Amino acid sequence: MTRPTVTLFIQCLVDSLSPETGDAMVRVLERLGVRMHYPPDQTCCGQPAFNSGYRREAAKAARRFLDIFENSDAIVCPSGSCVHMVRHHYLDLFRDEPAQLARARMVADKTFEFTEYLVDVLGVTDPGAQLGCRFDGAVTYHDSCHLSRGLGIRRQPRLLLENTPGLTLIEMDESDRCCGFGGTFAVKYPEISTAMVDDKVQTILDTGAEAVVGCDVSCLMNIQGRLSRMGSSVRALHIAEILAGEGK
Repeated sequence: MTRPTVTLFIQCLVDSLSPETGDAMVRVLERLGVRMHYPPDQTCCGQPAFNSGYRREAAKAARRFLDIFENSDAIVCPSGSCVHMVRHHYLDLFRDEPAQLARARMVADKTFEFTEYLVDVLGVTDPGAQLGCRFDGAVTYHDSCHLSRGLGIRRQPRLLLENTPGLTLIEMDESDRCCGFGGTFAVKYPEISTAMVDDKVQTILDTGAEAVVGCDVSCLMNIQGRLSRMGSSVRALHIAEILAGEGK
């Protein structure tokens, strides 16, 4: 069966602060024989502006996103929050513009978070056999807010982790409790954000896992920063790094 060409949507934080995550995702898709396209003129999806109440600016970024991605077969992104923006908030932004709304719905229907695309579209259930990956160690998993609550994606990343050879998944308490990042929230309310990430880090440490895995670089960056400042050796890894065989 000929698989569609995947258009890569690499969100801002991966592009600027965690390019290894994007590289790992590409390597995973290459091993599955997926053809890929990367539009070099892609920019922010508009989520930071939208979350801060700047709807006009968010709509401008959203229109550009639609212009760039509307002819794609499938759009795959290693970020639940950005996919949530495209799937849900674009429909809100353009609810009074019928032509733009139709475009937004079409793009929303073919935009996928990375683990969702692997499991639900490509049928990846055995990472060892299908991807040749292995991770010898114990990890815990953080459910990021937009991914778990907004998109309902909880099973897919766990399925991939549980079936990775050598890996032991230890569930933390309240795995879906917010880490306190929230984009501009961490800047506007630093004391509250710090208290929240302290709670999150403690639940991670309580598991005894050597790494915390997630699907959103924003959360992982926040968690890793706090772990590092505490002097902890626990690492924060994007699931793409595990599946690409680069986490261990």
